[in-house]
Amino acid sequence: MRVQLRRIRIAFSLIVLLSIFEFCMSNNDTWTRNRDRKIRVIKKLKKDFRKLKKQEGALQLIGSENGNYEGNVEILHDGKWGGICDDEWDDLEARVVCRQLGFNGAIKATTYGHFGQARRRYWMDNVYCDGSEDEIAKCRFDGWGVSDCGSNEAAGVICLHDEKTEASSSPIPREESPKARIKDTHQQGIALRLFGGRVHSEGQVEIKLGSGDWSTVCGDSWSIFEAAVVCRQLGLGYASDAIQTNFFGNRESMPMSISGIQCNGNEGNLAECLHDKVVDCPGTVENVAGVICQREMADLVFDHIELMRTAHLEDRQLYWLQCAMEENCVASQAYKVQQESENWHLETRRLLRFTARILNAGTADFRPSVPKHLWEWHMCHMHYHSMEVFATFDVIDSSGNKVAEGHKASFCLEDNQCMPGVQPRYKCANYGDQGISVNCSDIYKHNIDCQWVDISELEPGHYTLKVAVNPEFKVGEMSFDNNAAICRLLYTETFATVHSCIMGRP
Repeated sequence: MRVQLRRIRIAFSLIVLLSIFEFCMSNNDTWTRNRDRKIRVIKKLKKDFRKLKKQEGALQLIGSENGNYEGNVEILHDGKWGGICDDEWDDLEARVVCRQLGFNGAIKATTYGHFGQARRRYWMDNVYCDGSEDEIAKCRFDGWGVSDCGSNEAAGVICLHDEKTEASSSPIPREESPKARIKDTHQQGIALRLFGGRVHSEGQVEIKLGSGDWSTVCGDSWSIFEAAVVCRQLGLGYASDAIQTNFFGNRESMPMSISGIQCNGNEGNLAECLHDKVVDCPGTVENVAGVICQREMADLVFDHIELMRTAHLEDRQLYWLQCAMEENCVASQAYKVQQESENWHLETRRLLRFTARILNAGTADFRPSVPKHLWEWHMCHMHYHSMEVFATFDVIDSSGNKVAEGHKASFCLEDNQCMPGVQPRYKCANYGDQGISVNCSDIYKHNIDCQWVDISELEPGHYTLKVAVNPEFKVGEMSFDNNAAICRLLYTETFATVHSCIMGRP
């Protein structure tokens, strides 16, 4: 920025000197023509200078009424504002955003459009920071404008702030809406129905609270968990998608009577979930909840036994990890070494390797969350990857902090092993259809690229290893309670062992 401003000042100086010189050396007609030309040049320079005030990579937080310390994150690129998708978004990225904005730290990283749906296109997706960067644009990500995210996947932050200072500069403060169980607030019970769907198992969710009239439900924070409860309560099976827009039509005349619904996903009735005591829903006309229900549904089960059996350490030079580095599968320190050392390829990384076996125990095939024409070709592995985030590998310390990076962003899904009598149908090779058939398993063996956690900077000790599949719930399932293995990890200077795994939710 400083270099650009200096160049503009030099340009202005040259124009002034040139004008004086030509005034002295030329007749009046020539001087007039040159003067008009210089005026046009100066106007253009002023216009360019105004553009420079919009700095590339600048950030802003939008969607909050509490103050400028929280909101969905938007970044300026190529002179235009755009959002950031919440894939892989966590406290490390929030810390970088808040620091760039001048705050002392981050309280929370928000996902699922916590401060409203994305207003513009996504500029960034799958952002990976190590927390030390001074700008979010310096973190690794998929590339400007490369994203497969919907408008309900906006990433946001709540930054650490001085409440006394903010009180004088922010708009009218609004406290977070207090929550209560729906059945405690509306003791006469509730009724549900769907409207506007192509079939009876989908549509906009409409609710009747006690003896009141039918009304709509706010789409803010509406997720697959709330949708699952609606489908279960209506006897329509399982939720395959949660809609946060007026996709099924626009009933402007219908009031909105409830917002901020939060469910665990296992409730039998929506009345058992929490909601805002006071209705608080921005953009109520288009911000409405909807569901798509299905009778048959996939159900992934992670094999924690195979994880414990195959976990082991391997030291490997970066020379052999170049393909993995292209897919962001090593820790941030490795990329710093690559930038700073001519002999970076001789440096060694320590990897905790293990096999990931994922069984589909449901009643329907598990299919990728994006259509085939949006799959990405990866030269290193010579096949298309159909899901950006299918599994996450995290090492967590006793304080709950993520201390080692295990990132396997892109996957191809196929039937590697099926139960007797079941024929495999999905294969990654030759641009084949991808998925996991019922009673088949997709197996990523420990010797495959990126099937590891880079623990090179980890101190020996006791940790928790959490491996999760479908961690962002982008594809509906019967249950998410068996999608993650939470294990104990003992790491010494010479070996590592994974043990005492329990199943849980990502």
